Amino acid sequence: MTHPTESRTTDLFVIGGGINGCGIARDAAGRGLSVTLAEMHDLASATSSASTKLFHGGLRYLEYFEFRLVREALIEREVLLRAMPHISWPMRFVLPYHKDMRFESDTPTSKLLSLVMPWMKGRRPAWLIRLGLFLYDHLGGRKLLPGTSTVDLIGTPEGAPLQERFAKAYEYSDCWVEDSRLVVLNARDAEARGARIMTRTKVVSATPEGNLWRIETRNSENDTVEIHHARMLVNAGGPWVGDIIQTKVHLRSNEGVRLVRGSHIVTRRLYDHDKCYFFQGTDGRIIFAIPYETDFTLIGTTDAEHDDPSRAPVCTPEEQDYLLTFANQYFKRQLTRGDVVWTYSGVRPLYDDGASSATAATRDYTLKVDTSAGAPLLNIFGGKITTYRRLAESALDKIGTQLSLKQGKWTAGVPLPGGDFPVDGVKALARELCDRHPFLTEFWALRLVRAYGTEATKLLGNARTAEDLGRDFGATLTAAEVNWLMDYEYARTAEDVVWRRTKLGLRLSAEQIRDLDEWMAARHHAEPAAAE
Repeated sequence: MTHPTESRTTDLFVIGGGINGCGIARDAAGRGLSVTLAEMHDLASATSSASTKLFHGGLRYLEYFEFRLVREALIEREVLLRAMPHISWPMRFVLPYHKDMRFESDTPTSKLLSLVMPWMKGRRPAWLIRLGLFLYDHLGGRKLLPGTSTVDLIGTPEGAPLQERFAKAYEYSDCWVEDSRLVVLNARDAEARGARIMTRTKVVSATPEGNLWRIETRNSENDTVEIHHARMLVNAGGPWVGDIIQTKVHLRSNEGVRLVRGSHIVTRRLYDHDKCYFFQGTDGRIIFAIPYETDFTLIGTTDAEHDDPSRAPVCTPEEQDYLLTFANQYFKRQLTRGDVVWTYSGVRPLYDDGASSATAATRDYTLKVDTSAGAPLLNIFGGKITTYRRLAESALDKIGTQLSLKQGKWTAGVPLPGGDFPVDGVKALARELCDRHPFLTEFWALRLVRAYGTEATKLLGNARTAEDLGRDFGATLTAAEVNWLMDYEYARTAEDVVWRRTKLGLRLSAEQIRDLDEWMAARHHAEPAAAE
């Protein structure tokens, strides 16, 4: 049995290393609070690496009259673009129109339209879609992103991969984001501002001691036990938020979380342009088809109830078939399971608002402070990746009622690590990298800039040849990059590197990934000896 060690008392102890936990830790550290964060696995190992990877307002949320959420998300798109132009960029979305489009039957808009225009029988008329897009263009006060336009699909690149029955589409703007890198960069910035980030560290218990929390943690790598004290506890456990309330802090709460599984499939590239498709089904649901990692297409997502956070979410055969059938209603080329090269699935911890279906459950966030134990606890329910920064600001408003904050809101416009360059500066940065390191291919340089931004220069150092970067693991992944990820980005295993810090798992063989894992394990185990 390892004897526990005592750590110093901190202002804030955050449970959960997803986007909400890391976003709150960054904001709080920047306001002068002392912060400790514990994540039981790798950062972004659950929901925050399994999103559809969009900074978007949520066009379909307008049908649920979630205007506040949509407006906040639309405004945030451009705030976030400026702060992280390496991992986020604008995209155009093509929404093909046909007369058979349907509402999901239980949306407020569908019910209203059925009441006043019963002859529509659940169809989405073109004028209603155009009205929704008009609102989408104007609710958030766009400055960087172009507005909606109408696209002719006959004889155009946008129409080429689609079935001939689609003649017209609407095209609007939203943004891409590398979701798991977003989490890691928030954690890094939090640490740079004084926070302590502990990965692979599980919270065993959290009990009140007077006006403090006593938190016991166990590190799964070395089995060390540590006792922490904090003035306030933040439960940002995502799918485990309810479990933490019940089994870690042992408090009663009327607030609940609804677990909704979203699954995605990845195929080889299905079309030649760089725009996304927004497909609407006859069942009222929508899916996206998105250019992905240069040579692939991402298709998703589903909405299915998920009853147990401890059960790992997987894209079931039925969900794969659903997404393939949905896409096949639009694409000329008919997809089969043989076209699927990878799948992933995540569980969205939505606030349980009593909605009748998983699709209808609110994507808005709810923050609740509980002082019944004597020491304050903040529980985070729901939220979406686009509004993570605003959620963090709202969390700090709540925290500020319990703790003294040294400054006000500060994160808007402050770049994340590597993001200190213009929104349209990616290609120029890649050219600079190639000029400085002539051995880089265009793909390699662009991949590094998209991952590390201005920090790609630090990663490459003075390398004049590829050999200067050390061992080649395949697909442009070198020892220099893996060292960077282990030293600065909390990576410990090959899975951390090839599926979260990068998506090179799509290009590496199982044997290459196994070799990388062995190399990383050997390097990690050698670190304590080197320190001695």
